[in-house]
Amino acid sequence: MPRENSNKKNRTNPSAKLRVKIIFVSGGVISGIGKGITAASISLLLKQAGYKVAPIKFENYLNIDAGTINPIEHGDPFLCEDGTEADMDIGTYEKFLDEDMGASNFVTVGKIYKTVIDRERAFEYKGEDVEAIPHVTDEIIRRIDELAANTKADIVVIELGGTAGEYQNILYYEASRILTLRRPDDVIHIHVSYLPTPHHLGEPKTKPTQLSVRTLNSLGIQPDFIVARSEKYVDQRRRERFALFCNVHPENIISNPDESSVYEIPLIFHKQEFEKKIQARLKLPIKKPNLKSLEKLVNKIKSPKEREITIAIVGKYFGTGDYQLRDSYAALFDAIDHASWEANVNVKTVWIDAQRVEKEEEVIGKPDGIIVPIGWGERGAEGMIAAASYARKNKIPYLGLCYGMQLAVVAFARDVLGWKDANTTENDNKTSHPVIHLIPKQKEIMERRAYGGTMRLGAWEAVINKDSEACKIYEKYRGFKDEKKKIVSERHRHRYEFNQEYENEFKKKGLVISAKSVVENLVEIVELPKSEHPFYIGIQGHPEYKSRPNNPHPLFVEFLKSARG
Repeated sequence: MPRENSNKKNRTNPSAKLRVKIIFVSGGVISGIGKGITAASISLLLKQAGYKVAPIKFENYLNIDAGTINPIEHGDPFLCEDGTEADMDIGTYEKFLDEDMGASNFVTVGKIYKTVIDRERAFEYKGEDVEAIPHVTDEIIRRIDELAANTKADIVVIELGGTAGEYQNILYYEASRILTLRRPDDVIHIHVSYLPTPHHLGEPKTKPTQLSVRTLNSLGIQPDFIVARSEKYVDQRRRERFALFCNVHPENIISNPDESSVYEIPLIFHKQEFEKKIQARLKLPIKKPNLKSLEKLVNKIKSPKEREITIAIVGKYFGTGDYQLRDSYAALFDAIDHASWEANVNVKTVWIDAQRVEKEEEVIGKPDGIIVPIGWGERGAEGMIAAASYARKNKIPYLGLCYGMQLAVVAFARDVLGWKDANTTENDNKTSHPVIHLIPKQKEIMERRAYGGTMRLGAWEAVINKDSEACKIYEKYRGFKDEKKKIVSERHRHRYEFNQEYENEFKKKGLVISAKSVVENLVEIVELPKSEHPFYIGIQGHPEYKSRPNNPHPLFVEFLKSARG
């Protein structure tokens, strides 16, 4: 591709005629090291410098998307506006850039292979023998080019899943090598690696990163920058070791120390002039980012809060072996954080395994609020139902999210309507009171055992009852999509629905149907009136996926304020 000539128009608007620049972000030593935060931070700095940035995550697994993966295996699948079930790093991009992501920002090995095989079956390769190189690598590069074209991006930031040296992602690295060879002035490689500090030694060790970079070198890749994840800032001694053994200039070793908030990371990078060094390496006009909004957010996060409250989360995806896993509910914890800054409280979350609640309800204790989040299937469901009952009977603010809304309905049916066997047909298809059930369209899908991507997914609009507590909350925080028509839009990821054959019985006993979907008239929000309970709301959608640090979701903010009160 010929290089664009510099002209007067380019000098006026430096990014107007630039060729697309590409930044690869890889990881070394351990998974979960913070590649997503690094990629998002770089993207934010370059965006605030005036460039159009498009991030994309290339994931290693053969699943087409993250929708069928147990959250304990790979963390909370992030749900996009277009219904894409993606890796939770896509949520990180949304929160840092304050932009919606979608299908083009998330790719799996399964997607790549399926596309190549489908083309081969359609004879689109004209009789060639189809191979990993060049056909798979060409498809990887095509996805990058397609994202750049569709978003009109100046810069594409590519996060490579996993760690260097895994056989699952080797073709991503090969695509990186090929692109670097073709366009050396337009492609850079940033390697995020871990510096462990063994307590018995007391100093950070660079050897794991040296070996990780050697693995990159064996793949034909020399990183331009190393982002050193560690407990503290990298000292001069460690920089010298990196420079000697990793063939990276000392000034291109970027510290990424542990911080209390991930939103401090872009500011830490900026102090090291990371975005300036990236622009120089890519031969871009050097532009300074405007970080006033981010600085204001960080000050808000770090400012002293009025008081601390305790929120109990009764879920079923906390355990992994002998350890507990935060990532299973990553979007929920982020949404709580965002709302806490607005509500001016510190939140202590208590994670309670729903199966423990089945045996002993009192394990919930006396929290200031209770959340029952997303879930699937029978395991732990009775404990979640018990938690919904416990919150209602003890006047503890309650927020039910998706499954938490459905099981709150089951709890109300058993306790108030007296239907002791009431249940969701997901867990008991022989119940005589199926208050939560599959609608006919979903029944057909389930009979075919078609699970992936077959739920009610993505953004769905709902009309809110103007006399409801939910309506007052959305009004208070300007959360309507259309305020005049009282329409809100929330992201969905579920199959089972409120059974509207029982709607009148619920209403007679005091359960308020606060909202119904514009399409199909499905129940979206249920609540108890303020006269009966300080805060008791169940929502079929997932407000946690729409929360942003500078725009927390209204339901979470009001829930925390109620818990504070």
